[in-house]
Amino acid sequence: MPPASTGASATLVDARVPSVSPTSPKSSTPVTAPAPAAAATPPAAPADTRMVPGGPGYRRMSLALFAAGLATFALLYSTQALLPLISADLGASASAASWTVSAATGGLALCVLPLSALSERFGRARLMTVSLAVALVVAVLVPFAPNLGALVALRAVQGAALAGVPASAMAYLGEEVRPRALVGAIGMFVAGNSIGGMSGRIVTGWVAQEWGWRPALAVIGLVSVACGLLFRALLPAPRHFTPATLHPRSVAATVAGHLRNPLLLRLYAIGGMFMTVFGAVYTVIGYRLSAEPFSLPQGVVGSIFVVYLVGTVASARAGRLVARLGRRGTLYLSAGTTAAGLAVSLADSLVLIVAGLVLITAGFFAGHAVASSSVSATATEGRAQASALYQSAYYIGSSLGGVLGAMAFHAAGWTGTTLIGALAVLAVAGLTLLGTYAARAERHRQVPAGC
Repeated sequence: MPPASTGASATLVDARVPSVSPTSPKSSTPVTAPAPAAAATPPAAPADTRMVPGGPGYRRMSLALFAAGLATFALLYSTQALLPLISADLGASASAASWTVSAATGGLALCVLPLSALSERFGRARLMTVSLAVALVVAVLVPFAPNLGALVALRAVQGAALAGVPASAMAYLGEEVRPRALVGAIGMFVAGNSIGGMSGRIVTGWVAQEWGWRPALAVIGLVSVACGLLFRALLPAPRHFTPATLHPRSVAATVAGHLRNPLLLRLYAIGGMFMTVFGAVYTVIGYRLSAEPFSLPQGVVGSIFVVYLVGTVASARAGRLVARLGRRGTLYLSAGTTAAGLAVSLADSLVLIVAGLVLITAGFFAGHAVASSSVSATATEGRAQASALYQSAYYIGSSLGGVLGAMAFHAAGWTGTTLIGALAVLAVAGLTLLGTYAARAERHRQVPAGC
């Protein structure tokens, strides 16, 4: 191998010619030294083998995570559209039946952080596979639950198992997909989440209208099993995962640091409060629409969840709103839109109720998009734990909203449910206002005295 160039001149003589001094009498012609050797060419950088659109494995990976997201959120909210039927069949109040939703989201909220840590040790693909497998086994048992207590317990286990999918999917994509293709890949997973959450409610509603809530849950279970098998068959083997040793103290220290960050705490609370509104409204809306004066059939009640498509548009537009109004300005607008939707939904008109749901959904999804993206931008280290904490707060909000909204509905009807939502929106506005004052105080501290 040629020696590395040091910048000094060197004389190279052909090995086949005797070495002769330039002043030697045997030499009639001075020996001319050749030009300095060229510097050695640096080794080429290793090729980036991560996936890109059109490249090997990308389509399979996208379809696999789409299927995983669809199964996860179809199962997670599978009982929400069926609550009036569950109440009637099992003799349960709205607040008691709402635990079939809140137990699942609560289990997910409690387990998403520890499972995200386990994925660092055992691998993202393996954890997603095991999580889906456990959740699907429970899905087969859920339709046979003999009473409400057993149903709630099974749903709690199912939610805890499902926590492994959102805890690992984003990290898997970050490791296996090139940065320029990451947004599109995440978009496919999120699309699976959204379509799964919406279609699960719609399918269960129409099936339950004909055959009851137990066959409806069985159908969702079978669809989810098919999605789980598709996920396992299509997901490419991870090529860029490096197992890490679990350090519980290090994880605990990172989490504690996030919980001492005032901005992150506000963002967690804002996400939780937005989801409290959403959980309360969509847990109870079925009871309102299936009762007098509307008396809508179960299939139509389930179809009301098509309003979720408004959330897809609102999430996509959130970035443009932030560019124009700033992060806090967009949060104020989202809170105001949600509050307006709550007010409109008080009318005894089906058209106005749907219009109110559209406003609530748009406000919620825009606010959630801003808060969740701000967490990643704020956390300078331990982003996986920061995002997991946001998801925990988010699903705790869903659980609280479902239970409190149902209790309020039992006590004071739809007005009580909207009051719970209004208090949560007021908390969002207050937290955002606190952030505005904190940012203003920080700017004043950075201005030198006398300026």
